[in-house]
Amino acid sequence: MVSTANDILAADTRMGAVTLKVAGLDRMTGYYTQGVGLDLISQDGDLSVLGRAGVPTLVLQYAPELRHASETAAGLYHTAFLFSEKSDLAASVYSIARKYPNTFTGSSDHFVSEAFYFDDPEGNGVELYWDKARDAWEWNNGSVNMGTVYLDPNRFLQENLTEDGLTQATTEGDTTVGHVHLKVGDIQTAKEFYVDTVGFETTIEYGTQALFVSAGGYHHHLGMNTWHSSGAGARTPALGLGEVSIQVPTQDELGSLGERLASRGVQFARESDELRFDDPWANRVRVVLAG
Repeated sequence: MVSTANDILAADTRMGAVTLKVAGLDRMTGYYTQGVGLDLISQDGDLSVLGRAGVPTLVLQYAPELRHASETAAGLYHTAFLFSEKSDLAASVYSIARKYPNTFTGSSDHFVSEAFYFDDPEGNGVELYWDKARDAWEWNNGSVNMGTVYLDPNRFLQENLTEDGLTQATTEGDTTVGHVHLKVGDIQTAKEFYVDTVGFETTIEYGTQALFVSAGGYHHHLGMNTWHSSGAGARTPALGLGEVSIQVPTQDELGSLGERLASRGVQFARESDELRFDDPWANRVRVVLAG
């Protein structure tokens, strides 16, 4: 399939807030505020909105009627929070290590970023990371060079944790959703949907196991893998991922995406500044006008 400009998302497309459906609203709100260091922007009944500087990055929706899905089901692999400063990342990692010591699952240097991994109290994957300078990323024929090399968390904290970071995870730097990683049933279907229809560009493809895609030459805005979920079908209502949001810069972008969805038979709902639709595994996607 030959792509045209109207088939590709704008270069300044970004990820927006992720919604999680949770069984324990207070417990989960505490983890992401007291542990990760996000601010509680608002709390209204069954909904907590968290973020930084008034910008939402995570929405927690109380859903006590739901249960956890099987590990082999499609859904969320992890939400990845991007920190603009290494010291801010160190403060958050240290905060979780002190207050939620059993949730750490690993750390890696990925050549383009340095990342720390956790599971929140309800088993949702969490990545906290910092990007290396873009001019240090290596590309080969449109594919970015990413690997997985052990990153010593103690050394990272020794080199980057400030005096303020010893006592609090709140920072003045930016913290956004850098990317979201999904569990899907098969990679070819994921590529046909997220690249050929939604309009991301492939940055890494690992055969039938994983696919990374982005807009504007980022290493990845969305990751998809079949490591635990190969062959998974559409999700049924469950705790975990409620919605992934993507921000586009203009109404024209929303219009072009709507045309692509319609031409490929994807059902969607449109309001003035957003589109809502499901991917092939019933992961809900909301594309909104930035700002």
